[in-house]
Amino acid sequence: MTASKALRTEEFLVNMGPHHPSTHGVCRFLLTMDGEVVIKAVPYIGYLHRALEKICENRTYPQCLPVLDRFEYCTSMSCEYAFCLAVEKLAGIQAPERAEYLRIIMVELNRIASHLIWFGTTALDLGAITPFLYGFREREDILDLFEMTCGQRLTYNYIRIGGVSRDIPSQFIPKAKEFIDKFPSKIDDYVKLLNENPIWVVRNRNVGILPPELALSYGVSGPVLRGSGVKFDLRKDDPYSIYDRFEFDIPTGKYGDCYDRYLVRMAEMLQSTRIVKQALEQLPEGDIKAKVSPQFKPPKGEVYSRIENSRGEMGIYIQSPGDSKKPLRVKMRGGSYNHLQVMPEIVKGGKIADLVAVMASMDIIMPEVDR
Repeated sequence: MTASKALRTEEFLVNMGPHHPSTHGVCRFLLTMDGEVVIKAVPYIGYLHRALEKICENRTYPQCLPVLDRFEYCTSMSCEYAFCLAVEKLAGIQAPERAEYLRIIMVELNRIASHLIWFGTTALDLGAITPFLYGFREREDILDLFEMTCGQRLTYNYIRIGGVSRDIPSQFIPKAKEFIDKFPSKIDDYVKLLNENPIWVVRNRNVGILPPELALSYGVSGPVLRGSGVKFDLRKDDPYSIYDRFEFDIPTGKYGDCYDRYLVRMAEMLQSTRIVKQALEQLPEGDIKAKVSPQFKPPKGEVYSRIENSRGEMGIYIQSPGDSKKPLRVKMRGGSYNHLQVMPEIVKGGKIADLVAVMASMDIIMPEVDR
């Protein structure tokens, strides 16, 4: 057959989203397709933009915390934590030691809860219902711990500038230890359910391969970066708070595919249980909050503080004018934005079904992207 008579197909455009269950929020992909093969994928964002940064610039520092809860609502504790660390660094505030331990306990429990959401919704995206039910079953135990502490199950407003809002109730530690003791066996259930499931393996192995060089060039962080074999975790490589007091490992992948990103998050949940267990055992008595006036004015200056969130590096930049109880500038960094930007590079040549698996493995949440 001559070149002129070779079979040629016509490319066409497909809009995936913005309202689509597999985009994990209001994100739109404009796909250029050749049959079922993705030739090009362009993400469009902005459908959820709420101007959180500008809202914070018109609030006092303590009033920003309820806003931060909405920055990335799957790990609201981490959002509050990142902001408080930045303000404390700027103003020279030292939280009491007991408060530091309580913060670590809450943030690591929230990390587990977030990964459980990812585990359940990713399985739903790929056609499995049972993992979703399993994951939310354990997540409810964590939310019960949060509710008994601060009265909330999603947006907590618990971590405050200089400490935490209140101490844990007497029943918290027994309930937390009960959860920590039983959770590893639940992970075993998840592994038995999926690791050798032929559909799960085919949908994830060798799909969405992200080379480490490409990941680093796009500023990818968190479990996605570690899934590509890069052993980088801010809790170890740029320690903050009291993380240097705990023993835990940094799981990494080998191939950078969707399956590796799944294995890394499963292992991370077990490492978080190790941290929580040590923090509960070491928890000291004492105050839970430094004395900070609601109307305090940090000195003039600027600061950037970052933490290891469940979706990667979460950073807060604050600029203080020095004569105001409100920040002059607030900028937020979430890991999801970078993960979304690298997706077009790794979905080329795959099917739409592969794009669904890749986006699920990236654990993108749109409030963190649009802010």
